[in-house]
Parts: sequence; structure tokens; C-alpha cells
Amino acid sequence: GARIMLFTGGPCTSGPGAVVSRLKEEDMRSHADLAKKAEPLHKPACEFYASLARPHSAANSGKKNSAPAPQTSYHVVDIFACSLDQVGLLEMRELVEATGGLTVLGDSFGQSVFKESLRRVFTRYPDDVPQDGGTMTMAFAASMEVLTSREFKVSGAIGPVTSLNKHGPNVSDLEVGKGGTNAWSLGGIDPGTTIAVYFDITNPGNTPLPEGKRRYVQFLTKYQHANGRTRLRATTLCGPWHNPPKAPDGQQGAANAGMAHSPVKMSFDQEAAAVLSARMAVYQTETDDVGDVLRWVDRSLIRLCSKFAEYNADDPSSFRLTPEFSLYPQFMFHLRRSQFLQLFNSSPDEACYYRYILTRENTTNSLVMIQPTLLSYSFNGPPQAALLDSESVRPDTILLLDTFFHVVVFHGETVAAWREQRYHEQEEHASFRALLEAPQSDAQLIMDSRFPVPRYIVCDQHKSEARFLMAKLNPSVTHNSNLDGGTSVTQVNTDDVSLRVFMEHLMKLAVQP
Repeated sequence: GARIMLFTGGPCTSGPGAVVSRLKEEDMRSHADLAKKAEPLHKPACEFYASLARPHSAANSGKKNSAPAPQTSYHVVDIFACSLDQVGLLEMRELVEATGGLTVLGDSFGQSVFKESLRRVFTRYPDDVPQDGGTMTMAFAASMEVLTSREFKVSGAIGPVTSLNKHGPNVSDLEVGKGGTNAWSLGGIDPGTTIAVYFDITNPGNTPLPEGKRRYVQFLTKYQHANGRTRLRATTLCGPWHNPPKAPDGQQGAANAGMAHSPVKMSFDQEAAAVLSARMAVYQTETDDVGDVLRWVDRSLIRLCSKFAEYNADDPSSFRLTPEFSLYPQFMFHLRRSQFLQLFNSSPDEACYYRYILTRENTTNSLVMIQPTLLSYSFNGPPQAALLDSESVRPDTILLLDTFFHVVVFHGETVAAWREQRYHEQEEHASFRALLEAPQSDAQLIMDSRFPVPRYIVCDQHKSEARFLMAKLNPSVTHNSNLDGGTSVTQVNTDDVSLRVFMEHLMKLAVQP
């Protein structure tokens, strides 16, 4: 295996991979151009870069009756793009994805986002790790095959994978992501590579499974280690099936009551479910309009709440979600407002970059992208987790926001004024100096273990870069509310609905029979 690294500061302007003309009066394609299919170079460039990921197919494309089987990629293509304008990452994405490559998008090659990210590509295992000590964490020519018991089938996978077109009895006709197969090529992998696999239950709902029936699923992952040896890892999972109680016709309430203590309900992993839903939504944006994807997200959430919530028909005030489901609606609320589904203020390259990173990161990192974490620092005590809400913005506090792509240290108005007056340089204000240093130290800890390295932003309330924080907050108070001016809570200038209004509409729709 090997890595091919492209360091680019501009788009390709000639040859079959050109994404823009050399004529200066022609601009790079925008979201509007792509929506109207008004960019003639986009599709040919996408096809060219996709063919580079399948050289065996390109070589046989002119031969009759030639249908070479897809192969696992031994060469990984990474793209490090540092430019203030677009470089054509959207067109090159399939080449990176098919080979399991990495992408880094920055403004300049002088930034730590690029320099530190490049260094971390060649990370090695600690010397005390058995067998792997001192070797690089990267691996090549990876492939994954999924085997299941007969009661359910494989629908597909979403992530940096390419179908190997391996058909079998456990391949479902219902495709999700890259389906129609039970084996995929992963190309290059590292310890953080994460693939989402989706399944389809084939047992008819009117035919209950025998009590005590168990299911199994096995993942066979094969890859070439950095030391040149080929390894095969088999991961087998087993668990019981559960037959849902059968409710009388037309009595949804009875069905919900029967689900109250269901193992399916009690074992629901809302964090993993949110990430799986986010990957499906992002995958759909490649073929569907973003508005249609948002409606799909809404319908899926309403169906979930209708089935698993506790409520009386046509009574929104009786709506209750158990702790296993209570956070899921707010994950979907933030997903709808995220850069993955909202194209405002992002170029096609940036949108492609954000979506690709989401589809290869683990659950914890993906949740940070969907719903960023917020810490509050003040004189009142140690740092505390704060609500991602405009009410958390106060003049006498410092906020630390982690969106995965950005780490923001936000100083309240009063704190910024004290800092400008250099109180932290005076010995009698040592506690204030410690308050200023604490979020910066925590921000460094976050950035030390992340790839790509996030952009570090230090800003003050009411200044221009404060937008990186304000855009992520729940707009509980906007310019349309608080008309009496009787509260000091920071307003968010947006027309988006707040989480409270979102939940009110959800409850109203979920309880409808």
C-alpha cells in the first residue's frame, strides 16, 4: 500500500479534470449553479476523478464483454487543500472516498490546521503496544464483509467505502447508502475510521419468531498492516429477538402501552441513532434537494415519537419521552440547523468537506459536529457544561465552544473589558488570570487529539468572530421576541424557530391518531 498526497492551492483548469475555465471572468460553480445544472464542467470532472479510483475499470472500458470485478484499493489518495477560494474538492470527493483517503481544508499552508494535521497522518503506536509498538497507525487495502443470520439482511453501508458487488442470500432488496452487496472496499483505514452499516428485518411482522431465538452478525475486516502483513479480524455479535405485543386494530394507544417495557425501547441508543440518521440525511443530499431531505428528517422523527412516546391521542400536554429517547429530538433540531443540511454561508467545497468528515468519524465526534459542546467558566465555581442556548451568553463568563471543526473561546463583554484594562497582569487579580487561562488550556487539550486539527478562534462578545458561537446557539430569544427590553439575555438575530417551538410542533403532530 501507499499514499498519494495532493497539496493544492487552486482548482484544476485544464485537461479532463478541469473544474473551471482559465478565463478570469468565469467564477467557480456555486450551489445555485449546481441546482440549476448550469455548470458544464462539473459532471465530466466528477466522472474523471471517479475513474481514477477504478483504474482496472478504465483500462477495460473499451473492451467488449468486459466486466471486471471491483477490487480493493491499495493506494490511498489524500487531499490537503489550502486556499481562500474553492479548489474542486466536490469533484474529487469520490476519488478520496473510494480509496479511504483523508481531506484537510484550510485557508493557508502556514496555518496549524494544515501543518499539524499533516504531521498526525503519520502517527505511530506507542512503543509499549504489543505487536504494533512503533509502527504507523495507518493500514491499506482494507475490505469488510458482513454475515448475518437468516432473520435479517444487509441493506447497505455509508462511509468511505466502495461496493465490491458481492451478492448473497443476506443482501436486502431495500438499499440504504451503498447497498446491493454484503462486502465493501475501505481502502486506507486508521483506528478512527467508522462505517455505518444498515440492516433490514426480513421476518414478516405477522409471523412471530420462536421465543428465545437469537440473532448474530459477523464483521470480517481484512487489511494490510503498516508492517506489510495482512490481517483478518472477525467481530461477532449475538443477541435475542423480541416479538412486539400485538394490539387490536386501530388502537395505537394499546400498542404504545405494550411498548412501555419493551427491550427494544429500553436498549435504544439515541446517540448512535442520531448519527445513523445524520449519515442517511447527508447521503441523500447527493441526489435529493435539501428541502426534501429536511422533510424526510421531520417525518422520521414524528414516526419515532408516535411509536415510542407515551401520550393520549390528540393531547399534546400528555406527551412524554423516556430518558432513552429524550435527547433524540434535540439532536434532530440541531442537525436541521447544521452546516450539513443548511448551505447558507458555505461553498460547495466546504459543504462536501463537512459531509465527508461526518461520514467517517465515530459517534462521539459526530455528535459534537451535530450538537456542539459548550462549557462555561466564571468566578462562581469550576467549569460547567452549559446549555447550547442564547441564555448561556453572559457578560461575566467565558464560553468554550467545540464544534469539531472550530474551537471557540468566547469572552463576555465584562470579561473582555477587564482583559483590555490588563487586570490579569496585576498580582492581586491572579484569580482573573487563572480564569482567562483555563479555557485556553482546555481548548488545547481538545485540539491535541483531533484530526483534522480544528481552527482555533478567540473572540469577544459583540465582535465579528462572535458569529461562530452565536450561529450554533438555540435562538430562545431573537430580535422578534423580548420586545419590552426587560431582560438582559443576548438576542440571536435569526428567523429560525427555537427548540421550544420545535418541540411544541413535534408533540402536536406526534399525538395525532
